[in-house]
Amino acid sequence: MTKINKRVKSNVDDLADQIVEESKKEVKKKAPIRFDRVISTGSVLLDLAISGGRIKGGGIPPGILFEIYGPSGAGKTAVLASICASAQRNGGTVRLRDPEARLDKEYAETYGMSIDKAGFDYSRPDTVEELFIDLWEWDNRKEGVVNIFGADSIASLSTELEMGDNDGDKRGQRQAKLFSQSLRKSARIIGQEDLLVLFTNQLRQGEFGEVTSGGKALEYYASLRGRVSKKGMIEKVVKLSSGKEVKKIIGIESQIYISKSTIDDPYRSCPFSILFGVGIDDIRDQLQWYKDITKETKYDVFDGKTYVAMEKAIQHIEENNLEIKLRERTIELWKEIEFKFKIERKPKVWF
Repeated sequence: MTKINKRVKSNVDDLADQIVEESKKEVKKKAPIRFDRVISTGSVLLDLAISGGRIKGGGIPPGILFEIYGPSGAGKTAVLASICASAQRNGGTVRLRDPEARLDKEYAETYGMSIDKAGFDYSRPDTVEELFIDLWEWDNRKEGVVNIFGADSIASLSTELEMGDNDGDKRGQRQAKLFSQSLRKSARIIGQEDLLVLFTNQLRQGEFGEVTSGGKALEYYASLRGRVSKKGMIEKVVKLSSGKEVKKIIGIESQIYISKSTIDDPYRSCPFSILFGVGIDDIRDQLQWYKDITKETKYDVFDGKTYVAMEKAIQHIEENNLEIKLRERTIELWKEIEFKFKIERKPKVWF
């Protein structure tokens, strides 16, 4: 007997209805998305791509479902962990579900997420039913801050039917049906102003092109969807005492494309880099983006100083505590570009 059967004697759907109906009595009516509570993704450029047109600096507001999807090894878990870390730094709690059982303390700390911090709740569910019961029953979140319910990755979740002793889910449709039912019942809970729901999902090749697990439900219910793709490798060359050079891959270069957004303009994209053992290299990304946009041949590190080598430019920024100044420069240039694309029209005439 699985864990869910031990906890639930009645039908799972009946329990879901009961929990959601009880929560409605206590939850305030859903308010408009609050941009005064946005949290950072750990990437200035991604923050801007998500909501830079709504609030200076951008970021992710609570009250939404954010699906991060893409192929294996592109950085989905890294983005999720970085967002969870941001919530923790702002006083929020994190309930993280890890169906793939991949998270460890060292990996979490690389992205600033503390699994030992009070308010961090971690488990490894087996089924879709378990995942959503954990969402419906989470009633000890902190008020006035952004709390995160995350799942990495929902593609690994099975169903009670599939894991049963009978013939199981022969047609493989139960997972998609459960996601559709559960998300419909969860919409009011997800819309609470202190909650951000994050799901990572795998991108696969289907009969008619790219598909994501869980059917179409996540695509419909997500307010924000980001497709992550790997673009290249970050290599480092060192010289040995013998004079010979050795090359090693120390990270990856990825990109996120906002394929759906109901909180700001969609279809923006931005680069982000991941250094192994370090995390998202936001300084690298901003320096490269500024160089590409301005068509400069060197990396500009302020006050007329430039570097040809990226590593030297990063070192200069860090040693001189220029991270905030770099962020402000990135935001201002991004705003200037967006303003150039702004369309001015008279109000629509209605008949």
